[in-house]
Amino acid sequence: MKASTRSVLPRVIPAALLVTLALAGPWLIPHAVDKPVTMPFGEPGHGAPLGGDQLGRDVLSRLLAGGRELVLSALLIAVVVTAVAAVVGTIGALRPVVGRVVERAADMLILLPAVLGVMLVALSWPGGGRLAVIVAAVALGLPYAVRLTAGAAAPVAASGYVEAAAAGGERLWFLVVREVLPNLRATLLALLGLRFVEAVYVVSMAGFLQVGPQPPAADWALMIRENSSGILLNPWAVIAPSAAVGLLALSVNLAAAALAPQTGRKAATLL
Repeated sequence: MKASTRSVLPRVIPAALLVTLALAGPWLIPHAVDKPVTMPFGEPGHGAPLGGDQLGRDVLSRLLAGGRELVLSALLIAVVVTAVAAVVGTIGALRPVVGRVVERAADMLILLPAVLGVMLVALSWPGGGRLAVIVAAVALGLPYAVRLTAGAAAPVAASGYVEAAAAGGERLWFLVVREVLPNLRATLLALLGLRFVEAVYVVSMAGFLQVGPQPPAADWALMIRENSSGILLNPWAVIAPSAAVGLLALSVNLAAAALAPQTGRKAATLL
């Protein structure tokens, strides 16, 4: 095994295990997530290793079931933001007029606080819910991502082979897809990891504020909010989902940093 592989694996394996566990969690639950198995805020034991929540539901079961939607939502947000930012940022680098418009729009959107942006979109969205949070997270993540990709694409767009292709009559879409984006793989991989971590926090924040998933859904952020009043009775009802969110974000961040080539890591620090 190469030395580089040995140094990367310890930082990638924890993230892979946590993501896999979160995705498979709903099939591993020992109890139904909506059925009481203990007294409210019951202590660990009697078939409930982490005790019960405010309604006596099994904390472990709700913990296992509450991560899949968060991971899938964060992954969708990260992929959409990275893909759109890659295209828009590259077009902005190739077309200076478009780039100036994109930069001004990004400057305005960056000024919008994340909490306010999520609440504005989620509360005005018909029916609210997780889809509204995903749309809000995409809108909030795009300004930073576009500016990052535009900055990374600018020197590539100014290189001789891209200018030669443009002078030869190649269309804009060809320049974006064939000439510039292949040279931004490292930056885009680092950006994808950063956007995933940011999306975890945004979706979790929305769940805590109850502008996304609603009770009685099994959701890590909702678990923290719902059980905060009984933290002295059964701390695991709050500590377990809090640790799950933190460990997921930390492990994915470390994995993305380990997988991204050095050039991508340097570019990501501009975000």
